[in-house]
Amino acid sequence: MRSAGAAAERQVTIGVTLPRCIRLIRPTPTMTQDELKQAVARAAIEYVPAGAVIGVGTGSTANFFIDELGAAKGLIRGAVASSEATAARLRRHGIAVVDLNEVSELPVYVDGADEIDAGMSMIKGGGGALTREKIVAAVARKFVCIADASKRVDTLGRFPLPVEVIPMARGHVERELRAMGCDPRLRGRFVTDNGNQILDIHGLRIEQPAELEARLNNIVGVVTNGLFARRGADVALIGGPDGVTTLQRPQ
Repeated sequence: MRSAGAAAERQVTIGVTLPRCIRLIRPTPTMTQDELKQAVARAAIEYVPAGAVIGVGTGSTANFFIDELGAAKGLIRGAVASSEATAARLRRHGIAVVDLNEVSELPVYVDGADEIDAGMSMIKGGGGALTREKIVAAVARKFVCIADASKRVDTLGRFPLPVEVIPMARGHVERELRAMGCDPRLRGRFVTDNGNQILDIHGLRIEQPAELEARLNNIVGVVTNGLFARRGADVALIGGPDGVTTLQRPQ
């Protein structure tokens, strides 16, 4: 990995197969960003098996999905939450929150993304729930990403990449990241649901997200990072000016 200035000078080639577009839902004219988020959240309900326990993500788009679940009374038996905020919202809708240790597998996990690329790799964790999001996603058979079109990118990294760290290891992790050419910045006084801190790496241009994900996770003191490449999205519902486009990961 290089510094932001050096990386900006490089010609980037992503060796991935483009996901397949399989469906388009037309929107009403002049939809706001929140209306687009609501549209993809509504579309995600189609992927929810009746009577199942599912995984639910964290963030503004995931909140719209929770509201859709609440409107579909009795659709699911319960949900595994990826954050305390998500658990609270689920409970407000009368949806049972299930401990992940009580299930061995989830049929689907629905969550948003801060960025998603052509290979269905994502940056997540803008809301600070990256570790629990990654854990719940690992247990799900299918990951459905819901996002508005502004989150689609050719190359990941413009959105700062979160790295969750054990507090006592923060200085060590910062030094290791700087030695890699990164620009890590502490996210103020933010504390994750796990009691940890977050370093946001700015100015990246991530050409090989799966490799970087593994490399960052190998730094002692790192809990995990916000790259979801080794377990990327299987389906992406993207809301934009032309409607809700459904993309599927190539088989």
